[in-house]
Amino acid sequence: MKTVKEISQMSGVSVRTLHHYHKIGLLVPANMSPAGYRLYDDRNVARLQQILLYRELEFPLKDIKNILDAEDFDSYAALDQQIVFLEEKIRHLEGVINHAKALQRGGNNMNFTAYDKSQLDDLQAEAKERWGDTTAYINYEQKASYSVIQQEMQAIFSGFGEMKNREISDSRVQKQVKSLQDYITEHFYLCTDEILAGLGSLYVEDESFKQNIDQAGGLGTASFVSSAIAHCCQ
Repeated sequence: MKTVKEISQMSGVSVRTLHHYHKIGLLVPANMSPAGYRLYDDRNVARLQQILLYRELEFPLKDIKNILDAEDFDSYAALDQQIVFLEEKIRHLEGVINHAKALQRGGNNMNFTAYDKSQLDDLQAEAKERWGDTTAYINYEQKASYSVIQQEMQAIFSGFGEMKNREISDSRVQKQVKSLQDYITEHFYLCTDEILAGLGSLYVEDESFKQNIDQAGGLGTASFVSSAIAHCCQ
């Protein structure tokens, strides 16, 4: 058995992220110590490796959970599929690099074919279709509609609105920032601190975002969220 700290050091995944994976049922520890510490076995380690491969392939966390939990999931067959996906990703990145070098030499800047990710999208769709064709996955797809996600995002911003009288450095405010970051990662894409900082700026610079956030949390919420994110990412 390994502790969460040992798993973090071994994998490079932060303890906070491992806690989040446990919270959403993506990586549940094999056991808990009498003192309440998470303990991971070899099966957990193997599952974490699958999670990291799918994260590398830019799968949302909920998609990964449903794929790994599918009754007919075959880790060996999945590895074959993941290798094909990674090889295609390398090919795509090499094309982007070559295009950038061509631009550096004064090449045709009207050529956008290097940025075509249709092959990657097709491979991702194939993985979902192969491993995600279960009742649980179908139910998730139905539940995770845009309207539901929109309501949940509004609830997060409403929570920010209730904290506007606090300092942006307040622990509750910063916890709400982390909740926002985790929600974006879980439902949309990996939200790194760099991406989060960019979103924070967008929330006040884009009038549509600003109006929607202020509508959810009250006037001034967008500015408050932006400042709280900036503090978190500094």
